[in-house]
Amino acid sequence: MSHKKMLQCSMGALLLLLPWFGGLVLGEISNNFSQCLDFFYKKTPPTGIPAEGYQPICQRFQNQYRFATLYHRQHRSSLYSAYILSPPDGKRPKQAWMYEPQLAFSRASSEMQNFHTLVDQNVKESQAVDEDYKNSGFTRGHLNPSLHHETEQDRRATFTLTNIVPQHKSSNNGPWNVLEQEVLTKFKAFCTGTMHVITGVMPYESEPQWINNRVSVPEYMWSAYCCPSFKSDLPKSEQRFFPTYAAVGRNDPNSGDEVVPANVTAKPSVRGYEVRRMSLEELEDILSQRLDMTITLFNGQCQNEMFLWWVCTAVFTMCSTSFIL
Repeated sequence: MSHKKMLQCSMGALLLLLPWFGGLVLGEISNNFSQCLDFFYKKTPPTGIPAEGYQPICQRFQNQYRFATLYHRQHRSSLYSAYILSPPDGKRPKQAWMYEPQLAFSRASSEMQNFHTLVDQNVKESQAVDEDYKNSGFTRGHLNPSLHHETEQDRRATFTLTNIVPQHKSSNNGPWNVLEQEVLTKFKAFCTGTMHVITGVMPYESEPQWINNRVSVPEYMWSAYCCPSFKSDLPKSEQRFFPTYAAVGRNDPNSGDEVVPANVTAKPSVRGYEVRRMSLEELEDILSQRLDMTITLFNGQCQNEMFLWWVCTAVFTMCSTSFIL
């Protein structure tokens, strides 16, 4: 292809993308995840989500990208965070809550920063602040949990409020915490390569809920992982969990049973905050219905190329054998 044609193709592609990313600020916070694509399987962020209102953030801490977040400015919270899971080598760190300077000032530092005693009004306008959560009745729920990371720096980086959503204590410290531990256990026991995780929220379908009339409260939490390389001798009871698996958790005990049925026999402290495990396809269907958009979380449904090659070879062999017979 000639240089002229390549330039024309590049310009054409750019023009196609402009309507998706119009109005987003430049800098470390930019119009796409180009600086942190490694946190997505095959370097491909989820597809089907319109850009309007959303802000891609490559979460940077101590001069290194730590994970990726799709942030919603109007909601002052995020739709999801994407990260690579690694077993922790320590405990939950003592880290002050942080904010993203470039959400408030496009030319500000690209590093997340600790909140100051007096919070700038531009920061308050652009994102949640610590004061929003005080006496709100909600905990600060991690999308990307600190204990899914090996190094202390990676764990500390999860304490930015752009990675936090209002989550009921009974969910955060109960069934959702059990799910996070379960995912970590499966990774350590059966995953032989990288595990990509995306954790996000579903807002209320009808009337939005808020804390401090500023920060959107999700009705449900959701999470999905992609582990294309795993042990070949998986126990039968574990085979349905690979290469992908997903879950949705209730964040409101008064929600209906359509998405996640309530367990009337559960302990009162966690009743109404159940987590429903499901396939990746089921989660994508739910997200597509709730968000009114067709969602694909992992490129190619996280199918390992070698696995697909093996399946194709096996089918070809069976067909050839049948033909000979």
